[in-house]
Amino acid sequence: MYYLGRGLGVPIAMEGALKLKEIAYIHAEAYPAGESKHGPIALIEKDFPVLFIVLSDENSENILGNIMEMKARNALTIGLIPEDFKKFEEILDYSIKMPTHNYILAPITYTPILQLLAYYTAVKRGYDPDKPRNLAKTVTVE
Repeated sequence: MYYLGRGLGVPIAMEGALKLKEIAYIHAEAYPAGESKHGPIALIEKDFPVLFIVLSDENSENILGNIMEMKARNALTIGLIPEDFKKFEEILDYSIKMPTHNYILAPITYTPILQLLAYYTAVKRGYDPDKPRNLAKTVTVE
């Protein structure tokens, strides 16, 4: 699965891909959407899932082009989009409407949705998201 974003959407995409790997054990990679034509797009085939992080910023029109590129290759497109982005909703296969606000707040609102996506994917696959395998704690207790 790919998670694609532009600008501040890239680190949000990275967190989403990381959580999906950690608890649902699905290979996921995050990329800047503008870089997706330089390698990642070669793996796109029918129903390959691509999740887009769409923010209310100057990058929204450019990411629309990235969505169209993936749709042209029959990818399954999913987007976290601002609630007033009707054009995106019509193009994406699935969309999750997010509150429209200053894009700088997006990590606060978008990240929990991606964490929940990973959580419910893990549960659906029969894994316990509270006990991820092979992960070391980042804080040790002495």
